[in-house]
Amino acid sequence: MTMRTEADPTVWQGRVDAEEGVLGQRWHQTVRSLDAASPLTGAVALAGFACDAGVARNHGRVGAQAGPAAIRRMLANLPARPGRAIVDAGDVTCQGDALEAAQDVLSGVLRGLLDRGAFPIALGGGHEIAWASFGGLARHLAARSAQPPRIGILNLDAHFDLRAGERGSSGTPFRQIAEDCARRGWPFHYACLGISAYANTEALFARAKQLGVRWLRDDEMDLLHLPRVLQTVDTFLAEVDHVYLTMCLDVLPAGVAPGVSAPSARGVVMEVIEPIVDRIAASGKLRLADVAELNPSLDIDNQTARVAARLVARVVDGIASRGAAHG
Repeated sequence: MTMRTEADPTVWQGRVDAEEGVLGQRWHQTVRSLDAASPLTGAVALAGFACDAGVARNHGRVGAQAGPAAIRRMLANLPARPGRAIVDAGDVTCQGDALEAAQDVLSGVLRGLLDRGAFPIALGGGHEIAWASFGGLARHLAARSAQPPRIGILNLDAHFDLRAGERGSSGTPFRQIAEDCARRGWPFHYACLGISAYANTEALFARAKQLGVRWLRDDEMDLLHLPRVLQTVDTFLAEVDHVYLTMCLDVLPAGVAPGVSAPSARGVVMEVIEPIVDRIAASGKLRLADVAELNPSLDIDNQTARVAARLVARVVDGIASRGAAHG
């Protein structure tokens, strides 16, 4: 069964520095629940995907269903930036194994937010969220033009998530997207940064090559190689018109992000991940983002949830800064 629930205002709680006035506000004081009548143009809209059916199908460690609430709790106490409109669109909850139904509902939610002029950030949940996120953007763009859109999918991840299989899972979304693009006659632009040579089989590398996927390994993404990494991002951005950014938390070192189903032995440090996020947000092409694979039951002192919240806030800051610079 799939449920759509409205935003839970009790999640948005935190410190109040009343003596500091407006400049002392935090996210929990400024985030508003989604209103069907209110304009959303230019607003950031958070949408949760409380689901780990895809992780279960992929034989991973379940618990990501609790991810959206954990991310919101860590966002709540972050400092707010004046003039930024952020709304909470609530959650799509997948109960049991109703994954496809839940993905379809989330896809519709994201498409609706895009249609209203918002910038959606989806909070997972397992990486099966990617199939729904892409679906929402694809439906939005297909309704606007008959021309095939040039959508670039940039995945920060230790895994390709191109697995074969009749049923979708957290390991299949980008193969599903590739097949969907082929059916539609759309180009498939997919880059995966942070790939672990020890977490992907030769079959997955072969499929990535066959599909024209671009990737960088985690051992090619240290600070010494940051200029080359950003050049790779710039080249990819130049070839597309619309970007979907998906951030899988297992791209990070296990010491930074322990609360994931498949922690990384090496990973890519935040000092490299954040400049990538900044570059994408500054491009003017970013239409949608999500964060995936937070498993609070495996986390240590909310460490991974805090990292997830920081990445979400980094995206928000990036698109807002670009809007201010070009406004």
